Amino acid sequence: MERKNAWEKYDESGKKDVFEFSEKYRKFISSCKTERECVKESVELAKAAGYKDLYEVIKNNETLSAGDKVYAVNMNKAIVLFSIGKKPMEEGLNILGAHIDSPRLDIKQNPLYEDNGLVLMDTHYYGGIKKYQWVALPLALHGVVALKDGTSVEVCIGEKEDDPVVGVSDLLIHLASEQMTKKADKVVEGEDLNVLVGSMPAAKKTDDSDSENNQDVKEEKERVKANILSLLKEKYGIEEEDFLSAELCVVPAGPARDYGFDKSMIMGYGHDDKVCAYPSLIAQLESVKPEKTSVCILVDKEEIGSVGATGMHSRFFENMVAEVMDRCGQYSELKLRRTLTNSCMLSSDVNSAFDPNYANVNEKKNTAYFGKGVVFMKYTGSRGKSGSNDASAEYIGKLRKIMDDNNVSFQTAELGRVDLGGGGTIAYILANYGMNVIDSGVGVQNMHAPYEVISKVDLYEAYKSYKAFLKDA
Repeated sequence: MERKNAWEKYDESGKKDVFEFSEKYRKFISSCKTERECVKESVELAKAAGYKDLYEVIKNNETLSAGDKVYAVNMNKAIVLFSIGKKPMEEGLNILGAHIDSPRLDIKQNPLYEDNGLVLMDTHYYGGIKKYQWVALPLALHGVVALKDGTSVEVCIGEKEDDPVVGVSDLLIHLASEQMTKKADKVVEGEDLNVLVGSMPAAKKTDDSDSENNQDVKEEKERVKANILSLLKEKYGIEEEDFLSAELCVVPAGPARDYGFDKSMIMGYGHDDKVCAYPSLIAQLESVKPEKTSVCILVDKEEIGSVGATGMHSRFFENMVAEVMDRCGQYSELKLRRTLTNSCMLSSDVNSAFDPNYANVNEKKNTAYFGKGVVFMKYTGSRGKSGSNDASAEYIGKLRKIMDDNNVSFQTAELGRVDLGGGGTIAYILANYGMNVIDSGVGVQNMHAPYEVISKVDLYEAYKSYKAFLKDA
């Protein structure tokens, strides 16, 4: 079944809408490279759209009713938004879910060291990456440092035009004969992803006399490190020990860019999964007085199994549903269970877009293509659908009607050939409640690479599909 190219249904005015929406998204992913930054920006957008903080509603013992809009933040790394519908929540919610974490390099807790006049920082990579792709690139440092006095310092180095960047060095080709014989997963080892951050020593102390104090001798030998620490102290007020309570991420530096001579695509860091999170968020913010309560949940830790307090496996989402039901005067444990079971969800995550350079990894009839619209994945998993959610035929039939009624271009796909591909999303976690869930999202080339590529029209069709779902599901 051949799907038409979505670009062909748009006249010049329609294409303008596609490009305008895509430009807003391009700016979003350029400034929101970590889950914390995504949550911070989402809160600002939510407040501008009239959303109230659910925790403040609870604190002030306020009630909620149809038409009200609230959000709740989990540890600054996840957020859930509710637009209260006219129907009782017990009849089910319409839920959009996506993740806002992306593969990267995380700075270790004791990272800084000097080696022969160079200062580096140790990292531990986060999520599934090809380690060799992260060398010889301009990288930036994003994150937060929590101080002992309870305050936190936000760090961002490498994004402004006059900022320095950092990076992981690569071995020059002239000396790489042995390296070039290694398998791809061994060309660069995880422990070798050390980020170079400085090479200029601090000024010598005025007293150059020999010192018997071992600490003085050590400091004299580590003057480059001392200079880096001095710069960090001057700009951010942090000491070396403060790295113990820091969350610092190394990500590609610079903004996302238009891609292709026709500017029909975007290349940037973190499309997986912000290319689904952003249109989900905007669709939610534009959902006003829905029939069923609409929900958008943006979570952390999907790239490492959705674990931990800010991942989808946590009870945060369920707890917030219970809190909203309570504020609406609709809560009981049984009604909460009915609400979750009767809900419908689009688990919005990316799929692998067809690449002619690597055509043999796909089965062409069941592959996502640029320009063919939002992608629905009945199942993910791998090796016989292991670990997947498998959406029901009835639910897919319902979604087909919604998409056709709203002129949304969509396609269906798997992630690679049988016994070759596979992957996981948050779909199966929500499906545990018994609700209808299917994976849907945008096709991506270069997935999990430092710079990924998406089609602007696919992004726009995803946004349209999420709006249609919240309205009609």
